[in-house]
Amino acid sequence: MLFTVYRSQPRHVITAIRSLSTEVASTSSHSHLPPLHPPGAKTPNRTRLDPAPRPSVPRTRQALPHLPPTFGRNQILPVADSTRALLESIVAQFNAPIRYAFAYGSGVFEQDGYTISNPKSKDGPMLDFMFAVTHASHWHDLNMHQFPGHYPLYARALGSEFVSRVQEINPGVWFNAFVPMKGVTIKYGVTTVDNLCSDLLNWKTLYLAGRMHKPIRIIKDDARVRLTQQVNLTSAIRAALLTLPEDFTETELFERIAGFSYAGDVRMALPGENRGKVGNIVRKQGPQFKELYHRLVVALPGVHWSPHSHAIQQDITPHARAAHLRKLPSNLLTRVTGAYAASDLPPREADEAVYWTRMAGHTDLAATIHHEICNTVRYPSTVQSLKGIVSTGLGKSVRYAADKVRKWRAGGQTKDTTS
Repeated sequence: MLFTVYRSQPRHVITAIRSLSTEVASTSSHSHLPPLHPPGAKTPNRTRLDPAPRPSVPRTRQALPHLPPTFGRNQILPVADSTRALLESIVAQFNAPIRYAFAYGSGVFEQDGYTISNPKSKDGPMLDFMFAVTHASHWHDLNMHQFPGHYPLYARALGSEFVSRVQEINPGVWFNAFVPMKGVTIKYGVTTVDNLCSDLLNWKTLYLAGRMHKPIRIIKDDARVRLTQQVNLTSAIRAALLTLPEDFTETELFERIAGFSYAGDVRMALPGENRGKVGNIVRKQGPQFKELYHRLVVALPGVHWSPHSHAIQQDITPHARAAHLRKLPSNLLTRVTGAYAASDLPPREADEAVYWTRMAGHTDLAATIHHEICNTVRYPSTVQSLKGIVSTGLGKSVRYAADKVRKWRAGGQTKDTTS
């Protein structure tokens, strides 16, 4: 299955995907048990109703291989040593096993229009984390015992099974907010590795994939997530190229990519969210965006971007655009093709190459892609906003909303840009 998804990727990526599809190593748990019968003892007669025990045969499975050391190096973005040490020390406080963890937001990378103070100061920003775990219910059970105060009272009363069921509702995240830890205030989301990778590959909700389009600081890495994140970043480039002209700047590219997760987000219609947020992010995080995307952009056919230039050129012929279009994430591609179902396109079964080329030549393709991204984001962002009241409690939800409005009024809304 993964091979089908990544058939367009380089050979070393395909090899890694095939290896990642195998089961991880395990050994028999009975090797330490004593023999059923001591040496020299008479072996009892056995019948069909009383068969001899099946001999224990250790099963050795291939261990999960490591990706090449340089694979995904663009994802490892540097931060100040003090910030790195603080983030790592916070994640280390959790006893429940975390497979993949990253920090994001204005508390980690500076944003224009906001004054970034010391996180340990009274007015310091809340640090945002996302944890990907294997089994949500088990993780919350362990975490609830270690940090009961992170959860509202009714969530503790209903237990980890209730928390995991609420988490499973799209987009599949549970947040604990306004948590004091290591002298700072944090907010952390919990999802599963399966849910995270599904969104990174297919853009099922774009809630997690969209956050990871922007600079993040990886704290705990995982080979499977790193692999799917590289696909997610490449998908973001393809979608952006299909909505951009022949000549554009790197800032336009970064703003287009960063804007995907805000398109259709219900919070952008509220006074608590800065409508110029995308521009604020890109203006201060340009070097991090370039580290994330430059090598991936220049690896695509028909795109030219000198490492010492801000200008980018791309081939916008229907044939070149079709190569990007047909490799969009499956959920977005299904939405886009559905939007053209009643158009004058030839049947896809008759000639697939002609079908994609004709669709790529439509003058309204960029608008259609933008519209379908908005539709993808709108529902899960609305649901997650409502889930926030359940996961953080009414008191913390009001406090979080008030904090957003305070920041908006403090001057963030004055930095407005179009994206």
